[in-house]
Amino acid sequence: MLAPNNRDSDTNNALTQKKLLDNPSYFLNRELSWIRFNGRVLEEARDLWHPLLERVKFIAICGSNLDEFFMTRVARLIKKVKAGSQEKSMNGMSFMEQIDATRKEILPLIENHAKCWKDELVPALAKEEIYVRNFEDLPEKNKTDLREFFKAAIAPTIKVPKVGFDSISIENLHVTLYVSGFQDQPDFCILLDVPSEKFGRLISIPTEEQVETGKDAESEKFRFVLLEDLIINNLDIIFPSEKNLTAYSFRLTRNGEIDILMDESADFIKSVQKSLSTRKAGFPTRLEFDKKTPYIIKQAITKIVGLPDYLTYEFDGPLGLVDLWQLLKINRPDLKDKSFFPCISPLVISDKNIFETISKQDFVLYHPYDGFDVIIDLLREAAIESDVSEICITMYRMDHKSPIVDALIEAVRNGKKVTAIVELKAKFDEENNILLVAKLRSGGVNTVYNFPNFKVHAKLCLITRREKNGVTRYSHIGSGNYNAVTAKIYGDIGYLTANPEIGLELEDLFNAIINGVQEKETKHLLVAPKTLKREILRRIDREISVHQKTGRGYLAFKLNNLEEKEIIQALYKASMKGIKIDLNVRGLCCLRPGIPGVSDNISVISIVGRFLEHARIYYFRDDAEDEVLIGSSDLMFRNLNERIEVLLSVPDPYLRQAILENMLKISLRDNVKARKLLPDGTYERVAVKQGEEVINSQVWLIKNRGIWNERDH
Repeated sequence: MLAPNNRDSDTNNALTQKKLLDNPSYFLNRELSWIRFNGRVLEEARDLWHPLLERVKFIAICGSNLDEFFMTRVARLIKKVKAGSQEKSMNGMSFMEQIDATRKEILPLIENHAKCWKDELVPALAKEEIYVRNFEDLPEKNKTDLREFFKAAIAPTIKVPKVGFDSISIENLHVTLYVSGFQDQPDFCILLDVPSEKFGRLISIPTEEQVETGKDAESEKFRFVLLEDLIINNLDIIFPSEKNLTAYSFRLTRNGEIDILMDESADFIKSVQKSLSTRKAGFPTRLEFDKKTPYIIKQAITKIVGLPDYLTYEFDGPLGLVDLWQLLKINRPDLKDKSFFPCISPLVISDKNIFETISKQDFVLYHPYDGFDVIIDLLREAAIESDVSEICITMYRMDHKSPIVDALIEAVRNGKKVTAIVELKAKFDEENNILLVAKLRSGGVNTVYNFPNFKVHAKLCLITRREKNGVTRYSHIGSGNYNAVTAKIYGDIGYLTANPEIGLELEDLFNAIINGVQEKETKHLLVAPKTLKREILRRIDREISVHQKTGRGYLAFKLNNLEEKEIIQALYKASMKGIKIDLNVRGLCCLRPGIPGVSDNISVISIVGRFLEHARIYYFRDDAEDEVLIGSSDLMFRNLNERIEVLLSVPDPYLRQAILENMLKISLRDNVKARKLLPDGTYERVAVKQGEEVINSQVWLIKNRGIWNERDH
């Protein structure tokens, strides 16, 4: 008898396992997972734990997220349906099935969205003397004052079309009024665009003091009417010869995805600008109506826009609740989160030479708990330091008045070589980044932006400095944009080091991006699209080997989104070998936990709280030495295959342990803001077990900010 061929047996087992792990029922649909994430955002608007105006913020975020979902994800589904694509999602759904399934999830979501505003937030705001009133319910004096304001300021800006309308005339994401009832033309109607960009959606109701003195009064900021409500009730000012006009509001969403139309002879900026013009006339993806709108009017608008019923939605209340951000400008600190001073280590305060400090030890920064001023001060010092010769940095989403940009331009004035890699295709920031390129160029910064085939999403900065013992390279690698505004509200992690090996690897990577040369193999950096996915898979396999030898295998990841199929299958394999896996996935997650024999060793939580969870941390409990990766990349197909992303293998043993214990494990222990993902794809609040410490991870991080850099010297 021939001895069995172990290699053939292993191959057959691998094929059997692959077939098993291709089972569509083992994956959650990414679109449905994302909608459920937005449901968790809405839960925060209903959570009395938050101060009142912060709850308003969450309801606005929920509206913004839904807008983006229809502009991007639904738009892609529609394109696929129109193209007749027969592809299936990982969980086996056709594109039309996904549109139907998302609608079923969205209908109760928007119903709860409206109820949260009308039944919970409006009464709660009124108790705090913040009123959003109906024009018809106002005292006559207020109506008269508002009417005069409307006549003098708003009415002259409203453009009245002379003909009917077609879908191209409807602005994307603006509230639009359908006006009908003209005496001589009973079948005629026109559209009025509500000029909310100029005046805001919420118009302050003037107080008697304001009317008499002509000056702003503090109290007037807290009493509002909706702009469209003001217009509807004063149509006679716009149409003085008409007496019986009626108007109803609706809102159109268009495709927000742009295809860069490349012309070999054209500058890439011009190609992006030309492509952006198509967004304004993108095909419709959603119609929203005020629930009170008569059916015949809905039917007329729907027909002209050309949308099927399954892309039409009714909202019982004001449309476009994203505009409620305006209420956050109210000066009521008692109704907002308590501010705190971010930690800045005494070792890196601005009156010390930060380069000398970093040359002695590495630092990890967790914003907003650590101050972003450290990064600003670093670049400001680099700009004036005579020994600094060169600065390279990536830019994805920047603040409009950026101190980072100012520092880079100052560095050029002082004779430094400065290169900024700007991603022009950062979604919905394309126009801002075109302006950013112009500003950088005018300041003498070498600006690189021509990447038509991929996005540069990595968050990297390299400063080269001449020192006594030669050239020292100072590296910053992180998960967050170099944005002083979002650094106050996004939970992002960054790493500062003068490690010479990391500096050389980062220099080679910048050279590869800027000059298009072949990137080299790296020890500390995992770079997509070349090595990152391969290295993550290799580390999961390594953990399986460790576990088979020692029984100590363990994986813990913190990230925004988990969608890449091969990564999910590798995690399933690890789970099937008995490895415990803890995942903190803020947004969409296509991994289905709790499948018997497949993923029953995997736990998934999501944290939605005061700050947007944006850090990426990957922990592998290797037998020889724990490994922690931090950086810009999620585990999605686009991150691993279509973008330049960077994860850093943290070299400092102390900081590896500090990141694990004081960041990652704290998130995994959250039992206040964490929700657990169930096998059916829904989420439930994590319950506090008897005798267990109550931990709100973000509150804990505020109280213990900076602890990760407190090492003995």
